[in-house]
Amino acid sequence: MLPISVCMIAKNEDNHIEECLKRLRPCRFEVIVVDTGSVDRTVEIAQRYADKVFHFAWCNDFSAARNFSIRQASNDWVLIIDCDEYLENVNLADLEDALEQNSRSVGMIVRNNPYSIQGVRSIMSERIGRLFNRRYCHFEGIIHEQVCTLDGREPASFQIPLTFYHEGYVSESGKRMRATRNLELLLQDLERKGPSPYTYFRLGQNYVSLNDLDKAAHYYQKGLELDVDTGSAFVQSMVETYGYCLIELARYDAAMELCRRYGVLSQRADFVYLQGMIYMKKGLYDRAIAEFEKATGFATCSRKGINSYQSYYNIASIYETTGELDKARSYYKKCGDYAPAVRRLKEIAPR
Repeated sequence: MLPISVCMIAKNEDNHIEECLKRLRPCRFEVIVVDTGSVDRTVEIAQRYADKVFHFAWCNDFSAARNFSIRQASNDWVLIIDCDEYLENVNLADLEDALEQNSRSVGMIVRNNPYSIQGVRSIMSERIGRLFNRRYCHFEGIIHEQVCTLDGREPASFQIPLTFYHEGYVSESGKRMRATRNLELLLQDLERKGPSPYTYFRLGQNYVSLNDLDKAAHYYQKGLELDVDTGSAFVQSMVETYGYCLIELARYDAAMELCRRYGVLSQRADFVYLQGMIYMKKGLYDRAIAEFEKATGFATCSRKGINSYQSYYNIASIYETTGELDKARSYYKKCGDYAPAVRRLKEIAPR
């Protein structure tokens, strides 16, 4: 058994928590569940699977609840997950080695978030810090809490062989409910602590969930007007999501300016693909094709298919628009079983 305690906070999660806890059982981690006021079967289910279940009086502060949960652990190493995150892959031997070599750093799990694009369900992957030693780290922030070191230094990070599937992103109504709940706390945090890129990023994310892209773009812009580190994962996500908001809002000139300003991110398949989308919307087809082709040369990406079938699909769409149907069919075929491409192939099949 690895010296890791899984710490979770929960409220009215009886539709998620059982699957979450079931998938953890083979790892034999200690599991701590802290309930913050459930009125459904959350506590009953948790008591069947968790090693310890505690109650915490909710005080509109996620870090307070998180820090309470880690104090209940028997181990110093704590892994933080949410009830709607389901374990997909783990390598316990490699995880043990990683713990021995990174006692003061924060372990970055992989979280796969489902989303829909062009009516087809896809996956966006992200790395987030969730494993740390409580002797050196804790949580700060009343909403969208972050792992911070106790001495105030920027925590180092390391990758760990743990992958989770984030079920919570599937339901549109669930996203809206969560975003509405979080919005008030985020605005309180902004008023209390003042402007920060991370708070503006989270405000933007919440407004995206509420389908208010104009406000989302407003807060992304405010965040990027501050001093930001383009090497930070959340800043990269903010730039790219801001770009998609501008596309949806038909603000193509502003999106072009974003490409010029953040060309340093062109080592990311996701940013290269975004540039291709912007050029395509502006009618700069040759430049768009070049960016999509470049995106297919990357080994990894955050949004599934950006370095393969999604780029090929857009190239095919451009060739179809310009009447070059043989080239269009060739690129649609490269998309494999991607449903929109299969449909277009049937539509433009040679007579």
